[in-house]
Amino acid sequence: MPLVDRQKSEVPAGGKGHRNMRRIGGLPRNPRGRKTTLKPAIQVFFVFALCLAVGFLFLHDRFGTQSRTGQLGLSAGSNSVGYASISYKRVFSSDRSRTSCQTNGPGKHVVFVTGTGGFVGFHVALALHSQGHGVLGLDNFNDYYDTSLKRSRQAKLESSGVYTAEGDIADAAFMEELLGACPFTHVLHLAAQAGVRYAAENPLAYVHSNLLGFVTLLEAVKAMDPMPPVVYASSSSVYGLNTKVPFSEEDRVDHPASLYAATKKSDEMIAHTYYNIYGMSLTGLRFFTVYGPYGRPDMAYFFFTDDILSGKQIQIFQGPNGEEVMRDFTYIDDIVDGVIGSINTAPPSSKQEAQYRIFNLGNTQPEPVTTLVHYLEQILDRPANKTLVPMPPTGDVLATHANVSAAYEAFGYVPKTNLRSGLEKFVNWYRDYYGVS
Repeated sequence: MPLVDRQKSEVPAGGKGHRNMRRIGGLPRNPRGRKTTLKPAIQVFFVFALCLAVGFLFLHDRFGTQSRTGQLGLSAGSNSVGYASISYKRVFSSDRSRTSCQTNGPGKHVVFVTGTGGFVGFHVALALHSQGHGVLGLDNFNDYYDTSLKRSRQAKLESSGVYTAEGDIADAAFMEELLGACPFTHVLHLAAQAGVRYAAENPLAYVHSNLLGFVTLLEAVKAMDPMPPVVYASSSSVYGLNTKVPFSEEDRVDHPASLYAATKKSDEMIAHTYYNIYGMSLTGLRFFTVYGPYGRPDMAYFFFTDDILSGKQIQIFQGPNGEEVMRDFTYIDDIVDGVIGSINTAPPSSKQEAQYRIFNLGNTQPEPVTTLVHYLEQILDRPANKTLVPMPPTGDVLATHANVSAAYEAFGYVPKTNLRSGLEKFVNWYRDYYGVS
């Protein structure tokens, strides 16, 4: 059964097992036997409150009040002290937005999608549009990784008829303007500061985007009439130090292994608050290691491909006792099916009908990272210069494994793409996009 609440619910347990900046891996720690003086739920709330307080204090003390032109924002690019390196500008055309929001017939959705310059947001927006739904996108195009790839996604969307506005999700006035641009039936929130290891370099970027940005968006949604249902990206990272597999939405997990995971867990708690108080319908999706064409260059499958083709050495992490790191690699098309399924089944936002839902979206077939490398060697027809190294304690875990029975029961989610087939599709795209043989 999914973690579903209809006005009486405990805050859901979290989940972990995702991605990082330049490696897959991490040192898990067994929480069993550790004594605490605070109850687990209080511990999680304390983490959330601390992160939010730090974020607000940072923004207030360092930048003051947000400007009316939307120039305040934290860059995903790092500098020597981990502070902002750029500001986010507003780029928005009301005429192009209205055109982008047009549907091809009755009964179609009009969806506001954040993060359309990103990997998952790009693919979902493209699929929604191809199915006849109206879509308006938003992205800040930060420099966490090469912005040219993000701009390429934007260009492909716009050539298909989907417009992406540019700005910061923590810009409250801009969010209000965007959500008033079209008669939205749904909000799909996929924008976030991603990555596990990068949080150690630029923690405040996570507080700004993942916490302040999420609350700012929900406040804008709350003011809408009618108030649309919200589907948002959580992460398998919230499972943290959980040692039970496969990971289930009903697992109780109160020990995040990274700041990224803590922000995503906090988002789930924030979502429950808005559901409980305002009758907002919210669905959280815990993605498991998504890969595929137009993917993120900071993910292992992507930079392993780079390094194998260029003859560079790749590092494969091992557990403290030589264990293999395993991930539930999930192809992007399967994720898109799950996201759209959750949109199609999202209950209306009202005190009578709203639901609070959490679903895993994974492949259910964990594979060792060594198998990923082996497949890439075969597909690329080149040997990898690889070395095995101990996993650093950067917030990742040894293995992830999704139980997706709840998503199957709710909207028929069944992953269809195995790792070998998905990697072949990715490599074909990679060769074409970068012009390599």
